[in-house]
Amino acid sequence: MAKLFRWLLRITVGLVTLFVGTLLILWYFASRSLPDYSATVELAGISAPVEILRDNANVPHIFGETDEDVFFALGYAHAQDRFWQMIMLRRTAQGRLSELFGERTLLTDKLLRRLDLYGAASASVEAQDTTTRAALEAYSTGVNAWFEQVSTGALGRGAPEMWLFNHAIAPWQPADSLAILKLMALQLNAHLEAEVLRARLSLMLPAERLADIVPDVPGAGTMDLPEYSRIVPGVPRRMADTSPLRDPLSPAMPMPLAGASNAWAAGVDRSAKGSTLLANDPHLPLSAPSPWYLARLELSSGGVIGGTIPGIPAVLTGRSADLGWAITSSYLDDLDIFVEEVNPANPDEYRAPDGWARFESRDSIIAVRNAAPVTIRMHWTENGPVLPPEHFNLGTIRPPGHVTSIAWTALSREDTTMTAAMRLMGSTTVQQAIAAGELFVAPSQNLTLADRNTVAMVMVGHMPDRDPAHMSQGRMPTLGYLPQNRWRGILPYAANPRVIDPPGGLIGNTNNKIVDRPFPNHVSFLWGDSQRVQRWRGLMQNRQVHTRESFIEAQLDTVSFAARSLLPLVGADLWFTGEAAPAGTPERQRQRALELLSEWNGEMNEHLPEPLIYAAWMRALQDRLIRDELGPLADQFTHLEPLFIERVYRDVNGASVWCDIIQSAPVETCTDIARLALDDALVFIAETYGTALESLRWGDAHLAMHDHPVLGEMPVLNWFVNIRQSTSGDDHTLMRGRTLGTGPHPFRNVHAAAFRGVYDFADPDSSVFIISTGQSGHFLSRHYDDLGVRWRQGEYIPMSLDPALARAGAVGVTQLLPAAGEED
Repeated sequence: MAKLFRWLLRITVGLVTLFVGTLLILWYFASRSLPDYSATVELAGISAPVEILRDNANVPHIFGETDEDVFFALGYAHAQDRFWQMIMLRRTAQGRLSELFGERTLLTDKLLRRLDLYGAASASVEAQDTTTRAALEAYSTGVNAWFEQVSTGALGRGAPEMWLFNHAIAPWQPADSLAILKLMALQLNAHLEAEVLRARLSLMLPAERLADIVPDVPGAGTMDLPEYSRIVPGVPRRMADTSPLRDPLSPAMPMPLAGASNAWAAGVDRSAKGSTLLANDPHLPLSAPSPWYLARLELSSGGVIGGTIPGIPAVLTGRSADLGWAITSSYLDDLDIFVEEVNPANPDEYRAPDGWARFESRDSIIAVRNAAPVTIRMHWTENGPVLPPEHFNLGTIRPPGHVTSIAWTALSREDTTMTAAMRLMGSTTVQQAIAAGELFVAPSQNLTLADRNTVAMVMVGHMPDRDPAHMSQGRMPTLGYLPQNRWRGILPYAANPRVIDPPGGLIGNTNNKIVDRPFPNHVSFLWGDSQRVQRWRGLMQNRQVHTRESFIEAQLDTVSFAARSLLPLVGADLWFTGEAAPAGTPERQRQRALELLSEWNGEMNEHLPEPLIYAAWMRALQDRLIRDELGPLADQFTHLEPLFIERVYRDVNGASVWCDIIQSAPVETCTDIARLALDDALVFIAETYGTALESLRWGDAHLAMHDHPVLGEMPVLNWFVNIRQSTSGDDHTLMRGRTLGTGPHPFRNVHAAAFRGVYDFADPDSSVFIISTGQSGHFLSRHYDDLGVRWRQGEYIPMSLDPALARAGAVGVTQLLPAAGEED
């Protein structure tokens, strides 16, 4: 027995030693790619020494003799900290993910190849002005300088992910940066799916009920549109989807997770300190690392500081000493779907206004890891690229003998958005910034601006010029050969909505409806918000003057206007009603839930139980209202639409008819459905979180999911790379945490303000910002998640342009020196 014990002990010690040794070896190789922020390096491509000062949050402050040298250093810093993220963004835009991930990403690659975003980006390089091309070239050279150091310096292949997905790294090119901008346009666009969904609903519902389930944001009325079956005859009614589930690596977001953001500004008369204020929190899918990267650049026009996207040499949201700029998704309708008739006698032709025309066609070969290459045949019409039925459920809305194509401003091959961003960084006044906005093409944004004396907002991006006789006004697919449905060009920049120094002194946007103009100058029929803007109005008008602190308070506000408005409507006949019920019965549980909600103020606080009860109730209610009419199509409505619930419970135009279950003999009332939905919600809560209502925490359900896009699904590794945080807020609070909407955990926070900034031009160096994780994309770095803790707690870090402060607080200084013979 003693001998057996000794052998077991030896084996155990050996296994533990082997395990620890393996971990140490893995840690050693992975840690080799951690950059040294205090190195001095000689590099080709710069004209004079450049300094990259890193503060304790790892924000680089870059100082160089020329703008080109500064952009070189930004490329170098981006590549140091976000090597893997950058090459993944490039591969996505190029449609080359399957080379690494096999068949799981094949559908994504097919979509990107058909859209040809990278081809459009390559063609757009020549459209940039001389200054922008020089910056793109310098930035690319800086990125490649780090790539070369990784290759020659045995720096752990550049990123830990490269040990699992090793591949040759092509040099960075200017087109790569422009392609990432176009990739953002795809990520932020909601109109393609919205058109498809409206068409599918139109095939199933009468016009008055269609107006309930996809309601227009309140405002002046829109004339009724014809049913889709009259616009495109011969489409069979399909409830089931034709598109497979999206891969997490796909840049095409589901419609509820498309672009969102907040921005607001206060003029001189509404600021306590006598100068302007500006706040911005653009919303993107949460990930680890964050989509955003903080940086400060000292350019010849002055210092700029704010949020950048790795791969793009520009501060997209931020400030200089004299000007601040903020971005919010405008929801401009810059995309249309066309149903193209194919010539039955010749499949290489489609119907055009003047007869049959030949498709422009070419083949593309997609390399697939561990599988044979796949060749796809790509087609274009005069309207744009042809997309097959497996994308965006397009197969559900096209009749036999037809294909679908799209027209979209982001497909421009003369896209000057990058030049606009460069000119914006060099602007010192609101008027200069508005002038720079004329060159924005896509993605369209509402640009909120503040210099020391003026505030303004202008929508930037190309607005399609549609015919007033367009059959669907851009809201549903139309026949591509009819002239009235085709774009006539682009409207002049002067047609884009704008406001400068309004009398009230306050400007803001929460993706809400910004204008009420008739078609075709309407901007959009689809808006990203109807609720947050109500809360914002209240917070702004509650004060005569504002401060940096009041703007921060508004950014972090978690009171739901939707909850405050819907609960009194839905529960009107339920509050404090019903007979006494013993503990443990469904009736008693319902009464206790109603008691809790009756005393709640609508604050979606992570520590409270009421937000979870409310969210589960409204989710179950909406599903009960629509499931019998829509069947499987109800699955498309993954998130609460407050305007729909309000229409039903106010019986707007007979909308209460949704409460009657058409398959049942009795006539159900809205009170009946509200009661049944509450019981559904309490069953869901009991099965998922427990039966003790008072002990529930919204934060347990509303976890922020900062997941690594690739390693986040791998066992063991996901413990190291994913970041999970209990958070407040919800879909309709100013501190927006958009919920997942599907699966066993529908309330997880997956889309939020990955960047927050507040700029005070009375004291610019008191401005603050934050991102959602950390600056580094390397999970072994202490800067992988250090800012995430502050982000969750509603804290910020200083956003100063003071060079002396940057030098005094530097915890690392990288010196880039010109290679021998290159210094001027």
